[in-house]
Amino acid sequence: MHNSNLLRQIPKVDELLSHTLLAPLQPRTMLTQAARAVLDNLRCDIQHKRITALPCPKSLAQEVANHFHGFHRPNLQRVINGTGIILHTNLGRAPLAKEALEAVHDAARDYSNLEYCITKGKRSSRHAHTEDLITRLTGAEAAMVVNNNAAAVLLALTVAQQKDVIVSRGELVEIGGSFRVPDVLVQSGCRLVEVGTTNKTHPVDYERAIIPGQTGALLRVHTSNFIMSGFVAKPSLQALADIAQKHDIPLIEDLGSGCMIPLAQYGVHGQPVVADSIKAGVDIVTFSGDKLLGGPQAGIIAGQAGLITKMKAHPLARAMRIDKLCIAALEATLRLYLDPETAVAKIPTLQMLCTPPEKLHEKALLLKEHLDVSNIGEITVIKEASLAGGGAMPEEGLTTAAVAINAHISAQAIEQHFRMGPIPIIGRISRDKFILDARTISTEDFPYIAARLKEA
Repeated sequence: MHNSNLLRQIPKVDELLSHTLLAPLQPRTMLTQAARAVLDNLRCDIQHKRITALPCPKSLAQEVANHFHGFHRPNLQRVINGTGIILHTNLGRAPLAKEALEAVHDAARDYSNLEYCITKGKRSSRHAHTEDLITRLTGAEAAMVVNNNAAAVLLALTVAQQKDVIVSRGELVEIGGSFRVPDVLVQSGCRLVEVGTTNKTHPVDYERAIIPGQTGALLRVHTSNFIMSGFVAKPSLQALADIAQKHDIPLIEDLGSGCMIPLAQYGVHGQPVVADSIKAGVDIVTFSGDKLLGGPQAGIIAGQAGLITKMKAHPLARAMRIDKLCIAALEATLRLYLDPETAVAKIPTLQMLCTPPEKLHEKALLLKEHLDVSNIGEITVIKEASLAGGGAMPEEGLTTAAVAINAHISAQAIEQHFRMGPIPIIGRISRDKFILDARTISTEDFPYIAARLKEA
Protein backbone atom coordinates (compact mmCIF):
# COMPACT_ATOMS: atom_id res chain seq x y z
CA MET A 1 0.00 0.00 0.00
CA HIS A 2 2.86 2.40 0.80
CA ASN A 3 4.30 1.90 -2.69
CA SER A 4 0.93 2.51 -4.26
CA ASN A 5 0.55 5.79 -2.36
CA LEU A 6 3.98 6.94 -3.54
CA LEU A 7 3.19 6.03 -7.13
CA ARG A 8 -0.01 8.10 -6.97
CA GLN A 9 1.97 11.10 -5.68
CA ILE A 10 4.36 11.16 -8.65
CA PRO A 11 3.81 14.52 -10.40
CA LYS A 12 2.57 14.68 -13.96
CA VAL A 13 5.01 15.70 -16.70
CA ASP A 14 3.36 19.10 -17.23
CA GLU A 15 3.39 19.77 -13.51
CA LEU A 16 7.09 18.99 -13.29
CA LEU A 17 7.88 21.13 -16.34
CA SER A 18 6.15 24.14 -14.79
CA HIS A 19 8.89 24.50 -12.16
CA THR A 20 10.70 27.85 -12.46
CA LEU A 21 14.09 26.10 -12.57
CA LEU A 22 13.16 24.58 -15.94
CA ALA A 23 11.55 27.64 -17.52
CA PRO A 24 14.62 28.89 -19.49
CA LEU A 25 15.54 25.48 -20.93
CA GLN A 26 14.91 24.96 -24.66
CA PRO A 27 13.87 23.12 -26.77
CA ARG A 28 10.84 21.96 -24.81
CA THR A 29 10.60 18.67 -26.72
CA MET A 30 13.96 17.57 -25.31
CA LEU A 31 13.02 18.90 -21.88
CA THR A 32 9.85 16.80 -22.00
CA GLN A 33 11.92 13.72 -22.85
CA ALA A 34 14.18 14.46 -19.88
CA ALA A 35 11.19 14.83 -17.53
CA ARG A 36 9.67 11.55 -18.67
CA ALA A 37 12.99 9.76 -18.18
CA VAL A 38 13.34 11.12 -14.64
CA LEU A 39 9.77 10.16 -13.75
CA ASP A 40 10.26 6.67 -15.23
CA ASN A 41 13.38 6.22 -13.06
CA LEU A 42 11.46 7.48 -10.02
CA ARG A 43 8.62 5.03 -10.69
CA CYS A 44 11.12 2.17 -11.01
CA ASP A 45 12.82 3.12 -7.72
CA ILE A 46 9.46 3.08 -5.92
CA GLN A 47 8.45 -0.28 -7.39
CA HIS A 48 11.73 -1.85 -6.35
CA LYS A 49 11.52 -0.23 -2.89
CA ARG A 50 14.77 1.71 -3.35
CA ILE A 51 13.17 4.87 -1.92
CA THR A 52 10.58 5.41 0.80
CA ALA A 53 9.68 9.06 0.07
CA LEU A 54 9.39 11.30 -2.98
CA PRO A 55 12.13 13.89 -3.60
CA CYS A 56 11.05 17.49 -3.22
CA PRO A 57 9.86 19.33 -6.39
CA LYS A 58 13.09 21.33 -6.59
CA SER A 59 15.23 18.17 -6.46
CA LEU A 60 13.15 16.56 -9.19
CA ALA A 61 13.39 19.68 -11.34
CA GLN A 62 17.17 19.78 -10.85
CA GLU A 63 17.40 16.13 -11.90
CA VAL A 64 15.41 16.94 -15.05
CA ALA A 65 17.77 19.85 -15.79
CA ASN A 66 20.79 17.59 -15.34
CA HIS A 67 19.24 15.00 -17.63
CA PHE A 68 18.47 17.70 -20.20
CA HIS A 69 22.02 19.03 -20.17
CA GLY A 70 23.25 15.47 -20.59
CA PHE A 71 21.56 15.35 -24.00
CA HIS A 72 23.89 18.14 -25.14
CA ARG A 73 27.04 16.78 -23.56
CA PRO A 74 29.13 14.75 -26.05
CA ASN A 75 30.03 11.21 -25.08
CA LEU A 76 33.52 11.69 -26.49
CA GLN A 77 34.95 14.55 -24.48
CA ARG A 78 38.24 16.13 -23.54
CA VAL A 79 40.04 14.91 -20.42
CA ILE A 80 43.17 16.07 -18.61
CA ASN A 81 45.73 13.28 -18.48
CA GLY A 82 47.54 13.32 -15.15
CA THR A 83 48.59 9.68 -15.26
CA GLY A 84 52.02 10.28 -16.81
CA ILE A 85 51.28 7.70 -19.53
CA ILE A 86 51.98 9.62 -22.73
CA LEU A 87 50.31 7.27 -25.22
CA HIS A 88 47.41 6.27 -23.00
CA THR A 89 45.23 4.02 -25.20
CA ASN A 90 42.13 4.55 -23.03
CA LEU A 91 42.58 8.32 -23.26
CA GLY A 92 43.04 8.51 -27.03
CA ARG A 93 46.80 7.98 -27.42
CA ALA A 94 48.71 10.78 -29.18
CA PRO A 95 47.38 14.36 -28.96
CA LEU A 96 47.90 16.19 -32.25
CA ALA A 97 50.24 19.06 -33.03
CA LYS A 98 48.71 22.49 -33.70
CA GLU A 99 49.61 22.16 -37.37
CA ALA A 100 47.72 18.86 -37.59
CA LEU A 101 44.65 20.36 -35.90
CA GLU A 102 44.61 23.24 -38.38
CA ALA A 103 44.91 20.80 -41.28
CA VAL A 104 41.95 18.77 -39.97
CA HIS A 105 39.88 21.94 -39.64
CA ASP A 106 40.64 22.99 -43.20
CA ALA A 107 39.89 19.53 -44.61
CA ALA A 108 36.60 19.27 -42.70
CA ARG A 109 35.36 22.80 -43.40
CA ASP A 110 35.06 22.51 -47.18
CA TYR A 111 35.68 20.31 -50.20
CA SER A 112 39.19 19.04 -50.89
CA ASN A 113 41.28 17.31 -53.55
CA LEU A 114 41.06 14.01 -51.65
CA GLU A 115 41.03 11.88 -54.80
CA TYR A 116 41.52 14.54 -57.46
CA CYS A 117 44.72 15.66 -59.19
CA ILE A 118 44.51 19.41 -59.65
CA THR A 119 47.40 19.65 -62.15
CA LYS A 120 46.05 16.89 -64.41
CA GLY A 121 42.38 17.65 -63.86
CA LYS A 122 41.37 14.04 -63.28
CA ARG A 123 40.88 11.42 -60.58
CA SER A 124 43.82 10.59 -58.34
CA SER A 125 44.56 8.44 -55.27
CA ARG A 126 44.19 9.47 -51.65
CA HIS A 127 47.55 7.78 -50.99
CA ALA A 128 49.27 10.55 -52.97
CA HIS A 129 48.94 13.05 -50.11
CA THR A 130 51.25 11.14 -47.76
CA GLU A 131 53.25 8.69 -49.90
CA ASP A 132 56.03 11.10 -50.92
CA LEU A 133 56.53 12.21 -47.33
CA ILE A 134 56.66 8.65 -45.97
CA THR A 135 59.15 7.50 -48.62
CA ARG A 136 61.34 10.56 -48.06
CA LEU A 137 61.42 10.04 -44.31
CA THR A 138 61.91 6.26 -44.35
CA GLY A 139 63.87 5.61 -47.53
CA ALA A 140 61.20 3.19 -48.76
CA GLU A 141 60.31 2.91 -52.46
CA ALA A 142 56.56 3.29 -51.88
CA ALA A 143 53.99 3.65 -49.12
CA MET A 144 50.29 3.58 -48.35
CA VAL A 145 48.10 4.30 -45.33
CA VAL A 146 45.15 2.38 -43.87
CA ASN A 147 42.98 2.94 -40.81
CA ASN A 148 45.18 1.26 -38.15
CA ASN A 149 48.22 -0.96 -37.77
CA ALA A 150 46.20 -4.16 -37.32
CA ALA A 151 44.71 -3.49 -40.75
CA ALA A 152 48.19 -2.73 -42.11
CA VAL A 153 49.51 -6.10 -40.89
CA LEU A 154 46.53 -7.96 -42.31
CA LEU A 155 46.93 -6.25 -45.69
CA ALA A 156 50.69 -6.81 -45.72
CA LEU A 157 50.15 -10.55 -45.19
CA THR A 158 48.18 -10.73 -48.45
CA VAL A 159 51.50 -10.64 -50.33
CA ALA A 160 52.17 -14.12 -48.92
CA GLN A 161 49.31 -15.35 -51.15
CA GLN A 162 47.81 -17.62 -48.47
CA LYS A 163 51.03 -19.62 -48.16
CA ASP A 164 53.18 -20.35 -45.09
CA VAL A 165 54.32 -17.40 -43.00
CA ILE A 166 57.26 -18.14 -40.72
CA VAL A 167 57.31 -16.45 -37.30
CA SER A 168 59.43 -16.89 -34.20
CA ARG A 169 57.56 -18.44 -31.26
CA GLY A 170 58.79 -15.62 -29.05
CA GLU A 171 56.88 -13.10 -31.18
CA LEU A 172 53.45 -14.77 -31.12
CA VAL A 173 52.07 -12.35 -28.56
CA GLU A 174 48.76 -10.82 -27.56
CA ILE A 175 48.73 -7.05 -27.18
CA GLY A 176 45.98 -4.53 -26.36
CA GLY A 177 42.35 -5.36 -27.11
CA SER A 178 43.04 -9.10 -27.43
CA PHE A 179 44.94 -8.46 -30.67
CA ARG A 180 46.76 -11.74 -31.30
CA VAL A 181 49.32 -12.21 -34.05
CA PRO A 182 48.30 -15.85 -34.76
CA ASP A 183 44.66 -14.79 -35.19
CA VAL A 184 45.58 -12.12 -37.73
CA LEU A 185 47.60 -14.68 -39.66
CA VAL A 186 44.62 -17.01 -39.81
CA GLN A 187 42.32 -14.22 -41.01
CA SER A 188 44.74 -13.43 -43.82
CA GLY A 189 44.36 -16.99 -45.11
CA CYS A 190 48.03 -17.77 -44.47
CA ARG A 191 49.36 -20.77 -42.57
CA LEU A 192 51.36 -20.06 -39.42
CA VAL A 193 54.73 -21.80 -39.15
CA GLU A 194 56.36 -21.38 -35.74
CA VAL A 195 60.14 -21.61 -35.43
CA GLY A 196 62.62 -21.53 -32.56
CA THR A 197 61.66 -21.54 -28.90
CA THR A 198 59.97 -18.97 -26.70
CA ASN A 199 63.26 -17.40 -25.65
CA LYS A 200 65.66 -18.23 -28.50
CA THR A 201 65.34 -18.27 -32.27
CA HIS A 202 68.30 -18.50 -34.67
CA PRO A 203 68.68 -17.80 -38.41
CA VAL A 204 69.01 -21.53 -39.11
CA ASP A 205 65.50 -22.05 -37.66
CA TYR A 206 64.05 -19.91 -40.44
CA GLU A 207 66.24 -21.57 -43.08
CA ARG A 208 65.06 -25.05 -42.11
CA ALA A 209 61.38 -24.05 -42.18
CA ILE A 210 61.41 -22.61 -45.70
CA ILE A 211 59.82 -24.87 -48.31
CA PRO A 212 60.17 -23.67 -51.94
CA GLY A 213 56.79 -22.84 -53.44
CA GLN A 214 55.03 -23.23 -50.08
CA THR A 215 56.60 -20.47 -47.98
CA GLY A 216 55.05 -17.05 -48.67
CA ALA A 217 56.87 -14.72 -46.25
CA LEU A 218 58.99 -14.26 -43.16
CA LEU A 219 57.40 -12.13 -40.43
CA ARG A 220 59.18 -10.22 -37.67
CA VAL A 221 56.86 -8.84 -34.97
CA HIS A 222 57.61 -6.00 -32.60
CA THR A 223 56.34 -7.46 -29.32
CA SER A 224 54.91 -4.14 -28.11
CA ASN A 225 54.36 -4.12 -24.33
CA PHE A 226 55.86 -7.59 -23.88
CA ILE A 227 59.59 -8.13 -23.31
CA MET A 228 61.88 -11.04 -22.46
CA SER A 229 65.26 -10.72 -20.84
CA GLY A 230 68.02 -13.04 -19.75
CA PHE A 231 68.86 -16.09 -21.83
CA VAL A 232 67.31 -14.84 -25.10
CA ALA A 233 68.36 -14.51 -28.73
CA LYS A 234 66.87 -13.61 -32.09
CA PRO A 235 68.32 -12.99 -35.56
CA SER A 236 69.17 -9.45 -36.67
CA LEU A 237 66.98 -7.86 -39.32
CA GLN A 238 69.92 -8.00 -41.70
CA ALA A 239 70.22 -11.77 -41.20
CA LEU A 240 66.50 -12.25 -41.86
CA ALA A 241 66.67 -9.98 -44.91
CA ASP A 242 69.54 -12.04 -46.31
CA ILE A 243 67.55 -15.26 -45.84
CA ALA A 244 64.44 -13.75 -47.46
CA GLN A 245 66.43 -12.45 -50.42
CA LYS A 246 68.21 -15.77 -50.87
CA HIS A 247 64.88 -17.61 -51.15
CA ASP A 248 63.09 -14.80 -53.03
CA ILE A 249 60.34 -14.32 -50.43
CA PRO A 250 59.32 -11.06 -48.74
CA LEU A 251 60.35 -10.10 -45.23
CA ILE A 252 57.55 -8.30 -43.37
CA GLU A 253 58.12 -6.42 -40.12
CA ASP A 254 55.33 -5.26 -37.84
CA LEU A 255 57.22 -2.46 -36.13
CA GLY A 256 54.27 -1.28 -34.05
CA SER A 257 55.22 2.04 -32.47
CA GLY A 258 56.64 3.74 -35.55
CA CYS A 259 59.54 5.80 -34.22
CA MET A 260 60.61 8.09 -37.09
CA ILE A 261 63.77 9.70 -35.71
CA PRO A 262 66.54 8.56 -33.31
CA LEU A 263 65.68 9.72 -29.79
CA ALA A 264 68.83 8.63 -27.91
CA GLN A 265 70.13 12.21 -27.72
CA TYR A 266 67.01 13.05 -25.68
CA GLY A 267 67.59 10.18 -23.27
CA VAL A 268 65.12 7.80 -24.94
CA HIS A 269 66.90 4.58 -25.88
CA GLY A 270 66.11 1.27 -27.54
CA GLN A 271 63.43 2.41 -29.97
CA PRO A 272 63.86 0.98 -33.50
CA VAL A 273 63.59 3.61 -36.24
CA VAL A 274 61.51 2.84 -39.34
CA ALA A 275 64.25 3.99 -41.73
CA ASP A 276 66.71 1.54 -40.14
CA SER A 277 64.39 -1.38 -40.95
CA ILE A 278 64.12 -0.29 -44.58
CA LYS A 279 67.90 0.14 -44.75
CA ALA A 280 68.40 -3.36 -43.31
CA GLY A 281 66.47 -4.83 -46.23
CA VAL A 282 62.95 -5.34 -44.85
CA ASP A 283 60.51 -5.52 -47.76
CA ILE A 284 57.39 -4.32 -45.93
CA VAL A 285 57.29 -2.36 -42.67
CA THR A 286 54.02 -1.57 -40.88
CA PHE A 287 53.56 0.81 -37.94
CA SER A 288 51.00 2.98 -36.15
CA GLY A 289 50.29 6.65 -36.76
CA ASP A 290 49.10 7.47 -33.22
CA LYS A 291 51.97 6.05 -31.19
CA LEU A 292 55.54 7.40 -31.24
CA LEU A 293 54.87 9.09 -34.58
CA GLY A 294 52.52 11.40 -32.69
CA GLY A 295 49.81 11.64 -35.35
CA PRO A 296 46.25 10.36 -35.84
CA GLN A 297 45.15 6.74 -35.74
CA ALA A 298 46.49 5.13 -38.91
CA GLY A 299 48.35 2.08 -40.14
CA ILE A 300 51.32 3.01 -42.30
CA ILE A 301 52.85 0.56 -44.77
CA ALA A 302 56.23 1.31 -46.34
CA GLY A 303 58.44 -0.85 -48.53
CA GLN A 304 59.05 -2.21 -52.00
CA ALA A 305 57.06 -0.54 -54.76
CA GLY A 306 55.88 -3.77 -56.40
CA LEU A 307 54.48 -5.15 -53.16
CA ILE A 308 52.83 -1.87 -52.18
CA THR A 309 51.19 -1.67 -55.61
CA LYS A 310 49.65 -5.12 -55.09
CA MET A 311 48.33 -4.08 -51.69
CA LYS A 312 46.77 -0.90 -53.07
CA ALA A 313 44.88 -3.00 -55.62
CA HIS A 314 43.71 -5.61 -53.09
CA PRO A 315 39.95 -5.62 -52.31
CA LEU A 316 40.68 -5.25 -48.58
CA ALA A 317 42.41 -1.92 -49.18
CA ARG A 318 39.10 -0.13 -49.74
CA ALA A 319 37.57 -1.60 -46.58
CA MET A 320 40.59 -0.40 -44.61
CA ARG A 321 41.10 2.98 -46.21
CA ILE A 322 41.81 6.09 -44.18
CA ASP A 323 39.46 9.10 -44.22
CA LYS A 324 40.26 12.67 -45.28
CA LEU A 325 40.54 14.05 -41.73
CA CYS A 326 43.15 11.47 -40.74
CA ILE A 327 45.02 12.06 -44.00
CA ALA A 328 45.12 15.79 -43.28
CA ALA A 329 46.40 15.26 -39.73
CA LEU A 330 48.94 12.66 -40.81
CA GLU A 331 50.33 14.76 -43.66
CA ALA A 332 50.76 17.78 -41.37
CA THR A 333 52.48 15.62 -38.74
CA LEU A 334 54.83 14.04 -41.28
CA ARG A 335 55.83 17.46 -42.63
CA LEU A 336 57.09 18.40 -39.18
CA TYR A 337 59.52 15.46 -39.39
CA LEU A 338 61.30 17.02 -42.37
CA ASP A 339 63.27 18.85 -39.66
CA PRO A 340 63.74 16.52 -36.64
CA GLU A 341 64.28 19.40 -34.22
CA THR A 342 60.99 20.95 -35.32
CA ALA A 343 59.26 17.61 -34.81
CA VAL A 344 60.52 17.32 -31.22
CA ALA A 345 59.52 20.91 -30.50
CA LYS A 346 56.02 20.81 -32.00
CA ILE A 347 54.65 17.26 -31.78
CA PRO A 348 53.13 16.82 -28.28
CA THR A 349 54.11 13.15 -27.97
CA LEU A 350 57.76 13.92 -28.65
CA GLN A 351 57.64 17.04 -26.46
CA MET A 352 56.43 15.01 -23.49
CA LEU A 353 58.76 12.10 -24.22
CA CYS A 354 61.86 14.27 -24.50
CA THR A 355 61.32 16.77 -21.68
CA PRO A 356 64.27 16.45 -19.23
CA PRO A 357 63.57 15.63 -15.55
CA GLU A 358 64.74 19.03 -14.31
CA LYS A 359 62.16 20.81 -16.51
CA LEU A 360 59.46 18.47 -15.25
CA HIS A 361 60.45 19.26 -11.65
CA GLU A 362 60.02 22.98 -12.37
CA LYS A 363 56.64 22.27 -13.94
CA ALA A 364 55.52 20.22 -10.94
CA LEU A 365 56.57 23.03 -8.58
CA LEU A 366 54.45 25.44 -10.61
CA LEU A 367 51.46 23.09 -10.33
CA LYS A 368 52.04 22.83 -6.59
CA GLU A 369 51.96 26.65 -6.31
CA HIS A 370 48.55 26.67 -7.98
CA LEU A 371 47.20 23.95 -5.69
CA ASP A 372 48.64 25.24 -2.40
CA VAL A 373 46.13 28.09 -2.23
CA SER A 374 43.35 25.60 -1.54
CA ASN A 375 44.60 24.77 2.00
CA ILE A 376 43.09 21.33 1.57
CA GLY A 377 45.99 19.38 3.05
CA GLU A 378 49.60 18.45 2.36
CA ILE A 379 50.75 18.91 -1.25
CA THR A 380 54.25 17.77 -2.20
CA VAL A 381 56.36 17.32 -5.32
CA ILE A 382 57.67 13.78 -5.62
CA LYS A 383 59.90 11.82 -7.98
CA GLU A 384 57.99 9.28 -10.06
CA ALA A 385 58.28 7.25 -13.26
CA SER A 386 56.24 7.98 -16.38
CA LEU A 387 55.55 5.49 -19.16
CA ALA A 388 55.54 6.00 -22.92
CA GLY A 389 52.43 3.78 -23.18
CA GLY A 390 50.83 2.42 -26.33
CA GLY A 391 53.11 -0.61 -26.21
CA ALA A 392 56.24 1.52 -26.65
CA MET A 393 59.27 1.23 -24.35
CA PRO A 394 57.71 -1.30 -21.92
CA GLU A 395 61.00 -1.85 -20.12
CA GLU A 396 61.95 1.79 -19.67
CA GLY A 397 60.39 4.12 -17.07
CA LEU A 398 60.91 7.83 -17.64
CA THR A 399 62.02 9.85 -14.62
CA THR A 400 59.38 12.46 -13.91
CA ALA A 401 58.03 14.82 -11.26
CA ALA A 402 54.51 14.61 -9.89
CA VAL A 403 52.32 16.39 -7.37
CA ALA A 404 51.04 14.24 -4.51
CA ILE A 405 47.88 15.43 -2.73
CA ASN A 406 47.40 14.16 0.83
CA ALA A 407 44.13 15.87 1.69
CA HIS A 408 41.69 15.97 4.58
CA ILE A 409 39.42 13.79 2.46
CA SER A 410 40.37 10.40 1.09
CA ALA A 411 42.43 9.93 -2.07
CA GLN A 412 39.51 7.95 -3.50
CA ALA A 413 37.15 10.89 -2.92
CA ILE A 414 39.57 13.31 -4.63
CA GLU A 415 40.03 10.93 -7.54
CA GLN A 416 36.28 10.67 -8.05
CA HIS A 417 35.77 14.44 -7.67
CA PHE A 418 38.44 15.18 -10.27
CA ARG A 419 37.18 12.49 -12.63
CA MET A 420 33.55 13.67 -12.48
CA GLY A 421 34.21 17.36 -13.22
CA PRO A 422 33.13 19.29 -16.35
CA ILE A 423 36.57 18.45 -17.75
CA PRO A 424 37.52 15.10 -16.20
CA ILE A 425 40.97 15.01 -14.60
CA ILE A 426 42.45 11.51 -14.65
CA GLY A 427 45.24 10.78 -12.16
CA ARG A 428 46.25 7.82 -10.05
CA ILE A 429 46.34 6.81 -6.39
CA SER A 430 49.62 5.73 -4.82
CA ARG A 431 50.34 5.17 -1.12
CA ASP A 432 46.97 6.74 -0.16
CA LYS A 433 47.78 9.92 -2.06
CA PHE A 434 46.28 11.27 -5.25
CA ILE A 435 49.05 11.71 -7.84
CA LEU A 436 49.17 14.04 -10.85
CA ASP A 437 52.17 13.56 -13.17
CA ALA A 438 53.42 16.88 -14.56
CA ARG A 439 54.71 15.27 -17.76
CA THR A 440 51.31 14.82 -19.39
CA ILE A 441 49.49 17.93 -18.06
CA SER A 442 49.49 21.26 -19.91
CA THR A 443 50.34 24.32 -17.82
CA GLU A 444 47.21 25.93 -19.28
CA ASP A 445 45.15 23.47 -17.23
CA PHE A 446 46.77 24.30 -13.88
CA PRO A 447 44.14 26.96 -12.87
CA TYR A 448 41.27 24.58 -13.65
CA ILE A 449 42.88 21.77 -11.60
CA ALA A 450 43.31 24.21 -8.69
CA ALA A 451 39.67 25.27 -8.94
CA ARG A 452 38.48 21.68 -8.86
CA LEU A 453 40.62 20.96 -5.79
CA LYS A 454 39.06 23.95 -4.00
CA GLU A 455 35.59 22.58 -4.77
CA ALA A 456 36.56 19.26 -3.22
